[in-house]
Amino acid sequence: MRRDPNPPAGTVHRLTFESRVLRHNPLGDNPLRDIHVYVPHGHDGKGLPLLVDLVGFTAGGPAHTNWRNFTENIPEQADRLIASGEMPPALIAFPDCFTRLGGNQYINSAGMGLWDDFLRHEAVPFVEQRFSCGGAGKRGVFGKSSGGYGAMIHALLHPDFWPAAACHSGDMGFPLMYLPEFPDVLRAIAKHDNSIQNWLENFYAKRKVKDDEVHILMMFAQCATFDPDPQSFMGVRLPVDIETCEFIPERWNKWMAWDPLTLVESRAEGLKQMKLLFIDCGDIDQYNLVYGARRMRRVLQRLGVAHIYEEFPDNHSSIDYRMDRSLPLLAKTLT
Repeated sequence: MRRDPNPPAGTVHRLTFESRVLRHNPLGDNPLRDIHVYVPHGHDGKGLPLLVDLVGFTAGGPAHTNWRNFTENIPEQADRLIASGEMPPALIAFPDCFTRLGGNQYINSAGMGLWDDFLRHEAVPFVEQRFSCGGAGKRGVFGKSSGGYGAMIHALLHPDFWPAAACHSGDMGFPLMYLPEFPDVLRAIAKHDNSIQNWLENFYAKRKVKDDEVHILMMFAQCATFDPDPQSFMGVRLPVDIETCEFIPERWNKWMAWDPLTLVESRAEGLKQMKLLFIDCGDIDQYNLVYGARRMRRVLQRLGVAHIYEEFPDNHSSIDYRMDRSLPLLAKTLT
């Protein structure tokens, strides 16, 4: 998508917020957090809906307000959608939830920190008070990949707080997406005396990070999120046998408890009260997420939960253009 210089540009406010719930974060991450807030042209925010952007792994919210080559950032995308009349005016908040382990799944964790609490009890109230926006019935959450998981998990856990959610290529169907990653994890740590601590310390000492190393870091982040061990280095505990890569039932069951396909079975009634639940995924998603998304669609249909489900001809990468669908839907629903 090329930039359109014609729509009047909104304003991006670059704010900082000192979190109390992250003050003793187990990873030692800085509790002082950037929160960028997009306000549409001609508005001061008062009375408008609030949309909260949860970004994918390795990113922080402000990454979505940065200049991009060949395409739009999210504020520019919103400028175009609002100017065309496709999307009603809405504020968009971009909280920074980056961690030393490279990202976030946006839940409370003894290994990663109280990120659910940070979003609902600190970041959102801070933005709503500052701009007189959002409030009960006028908040929406959206995201892609790990951010899509965050949007979906917050819809499952807090439908009273988030009446609308959009999940783009979100993590679901854990056995298909996560278990295939563990052989690479074991091969990686084998080069460091089978020590997760040694691998991580070596990673942090590098001047250049490789893509395959980011995948290993991502799996350590999931370990510290879904089944943390506070006594282990950075809370990382593997759910598989380090020698045979067989999953350990007690450990893997802890992961599966956080799979949206598990949680939805007991939380359908909450989802039914939402104004909008949007789910999409690329039909050749390289992390097998389309199969989890299809399973979610079937479960939601069986449980009678209203939703919008879409597939599109693409993979997992560079798909922010799909927010041309979700942002107007969210804003219209909440206006």
